[in-house]
Amino acid sequence: LVESVESGGEPVQEGGSLRLSCAASDDTHASVCMAWFRQAPGKEREGVAAIYLVDGRPFYPDPMKGRASISQDKSTNTLYLQLNDLKPEDSAMYYCAADPRADCYSRNDFTYWGHGTQVTVSS
Repeated sequence: LVESVESGGEPVQEGGSLRLSCAASDDTHASVCMAWFRQAPGKEREGVAAIYLVDGRPFYPDPMKGRASISQDKSTNTLYLQLNDLKPEDSAMYYCAADPRADCYSRNDFTYWGHGTQVTVSS
Protein backbone atom coordinates (compact mmCIF):
# COMPACT_ATOMS: atom_id res chain seq x y z
CA LEU A 1 0.00 0.00 0.00
CA VAL A 2 1.35 3.39 -1.02
CA GLU A 3 0.21 6.38 0.96
CA SER A 4 0.96 9.93 -0.08
CA VAL A 5 0.31 13.47 1.08
CA GLU A 6 0.27 16.36 -1.36
CA SER A 7 1.15 19.95 -0.53
CA GLY A 8 2.05 23.22 -2.20
CA GLY A 9 -1.27 24.17 -3.72
CA GLU A 10 -2.31 27.77 -3.11
CA PRO A 11 -3.93 30.76 -4.83
CA VAL A 12 -1.68 32.26 -7.50
CA GLN A 13 -1.94 34.95 -10.17
CA GLU A 14 -2.08 34.10 -13.87
CA GLY A 15 1.43 33.68 -15.23
CA GLY A 16 2.79 32.59 -11.89
CA SER A 17 4.46 29.35 -10.85
CA LEU A 18 3.97 26.70 -8.20
CA ARG A 19 5.82 23.63 -7.05
CA LEU A 20 3.64 20.86 -5.70
CA SER A 21 5.08 18.16 -3.45
CA CYS A 22 3.94 14.63 -2.73
CA ALA A 23 5.44 12.88 0.28
CA ALA A 24 5.02 9.16 -0.36
CA SER A 25 5.40 6.17 1.90
CA ASP A 26 8.40 3.85 1.68
CA ASP A 27 6.24 1.38 -0.25
CA THR A 28 6.85 3.34 -3.47
CA HIS A 29 9.68 0.92 -4.28
CA ALA A 30 6.92 -1.41 -5.53
CA SER A 31 5.56 1.26 -7.88
CA VAL A 32 6.48 1.44 -11.55
CA CYS A 33 4.98 4.89 -12.17
CA MET A 34 4.07 7.95 -10.19
CA ALA A 35 2.02 10.76 -11.62
CA TRP A 36 0.10 13.95 -11.07
CA PHE A 37 -3.52 14.23 -12.09
CA ARG A 38 -5.99 17.07 -11.68
CA GLN A 39 -9.72 17.46 -11.57
CA ALA A 40 -11.73 20.65 -11.73
CA PRO A 41 -15.37 20.85 -10.65
CA GLY A 42 -17.66 19.39 -13.32
CA LYS A 43 -14.74 18.09 -15.38
CA GLU A 44 -13.15 14.70 -15.83
CA ARG A 45 -9.89 13.86 -14.16
CA GLU A 46 -6.91 14.39 -16.45
CA GLY A 47 -3.25 13.53 -16.34
CA VAL A 48 -0.75 16.34 -15.88
CA ALA A 49 2.56 14.49 -15.77
CA ALA A 50 3.93 11.03 -15.05
CA ILE A 51 7.31 9.53 -14.34
CA TYR A 52 8.40 5.98 -15.16
CA LEU A 53 10.35 5.05 -12.04
CA VAL A 54 12.35 2.31 -13.76
CA ASP A 55 14.41 4.80 -15.76
CA GLY A 56 13.10 8.21 -14.70
CA ARG A 57 11.45 9.02 -18.03
CA PRO A 58 8.80 11.74 -17.76
CA PHE A 59 5.56 11.78 -19.72
CA TYR A 60 3.45 14.86 -20.38
CA PRO A 61 0.19 15.33 -22.25
CA ASP A 62 0.50 17.87 -25.06
CA PRO A 63 -1.25 20.74 -23.19
CA MET A 64 1.29 20.55 -20.36
CA LYS A 65 4.48 20.20 -22.40
CA GLY A 66 6.73 23.13 -21.68
CA ARG A 67 4.74 24.23 -18.62
CA ALA A 68 5.00 21.22 -16.31
CA SER A 69 8.00 19.34 -14.98
CA ILE A 70 7.82 16.20 -12.87
CA SER A 71 10.71 15.00 -10.73
CA GLN A 72 11.42 12.65 -7.88
CA ASP A 73 13.76 12.77 -4.89
CA LYS A 74 14.38 9.11 -4.20
CA SER A 75 16.17 9.82 -0.92
CA THR A 76 13.02 11.29 0.60
CA ASN A 77 10.38 9.47 -1.50
CA THR A 78 9.05 12.84 -2.60
CA LEU A 79 7.47 13.55 -5.96
CA TYR A 80 7.41 17.11 -7.29
CA LEU A 81 5.46 18.95 -9.94
CA GLN A 82 6.70 22.31 -11.15
CA LEU A 83 4.00 24.32 -12.88
CA ASN A 84 4.90 27.46 -14.81
CA ASP A 85 2.96 30.12 -16.70
CA LEU A 86 -0.20 29.14 -14.85
CA LYS A 87 -3.57 29.94 -16.40
CA PRO A 88 -7.03 30.13 -14.84
CA GLU A 89 -7.91 26.86 -16.59
CA ASP A 90 -5.17 25.16 -14.55
CA SER A 91 -7.29 25.68 -11.43
CA ALA A 92 -8.14 22.25 -10.02
CA MET A 93 -7.48 19.78 -7.25
CA TYR A 94 -4.14 18.16 -8.00
CA TYR A 95 -3.58 14.55 -6.97
CA CYS A 96 -0.46 12.45 -6.62
CA ALA A 97 -0.82 8.81 -7.66
CA ALA A 98 1.28 5.66 -7.84
CA ASP A 99 0.85 2.38 -9.72
CA PRO A 100 2.71 -0.96 -9.78
CA ARG A 101 1.65 -2.14 -13.25
CA ALA A 102 4.15 -2.36 -16.10
CA ASP A 103 1.96 -0.33 -18.49
CA CYS A 104 1.12 2.37 -15.95
CA TYR A 105 2.60 5.12 -18.13
CA SER A 106 -0.34 4.65 -20.53
CA ARG A 107 -3.05 4.44 -17.87
CA ASN A 108 -5.18 6.91 -15.95
CA ASP A 109 -6.63 4.41 -13.47
CA PHE A 110 -3.73 4.44 -11.03
CA THR A 111 -3.95 2.20 -7.99
CA TYR A 112 -2.93 4.50 -5.15
CA TRP A 113 -4.08 8.09 -4.69
CA GLY A 114 -3.45 10.97 -2.33
CA HIS A 115 -6.11 13.36 -1.07
CA GLY A 116 -5.11 16.27 -3.26
CA THR A 117 -3.95 19.85 -3.00
CA GLN A 118 -5.94 22.78 -4.41
CA VAL A 119 -4.49 25.10 -7.04
CA THR A 120 -6.42 28.26 -7.83
CA VAL A 121 -5.22 30.61 -10.56
CA SER A 122 -6.80 34.04 -10.81
CA SER A 123 -6.67 36.35 -13.82
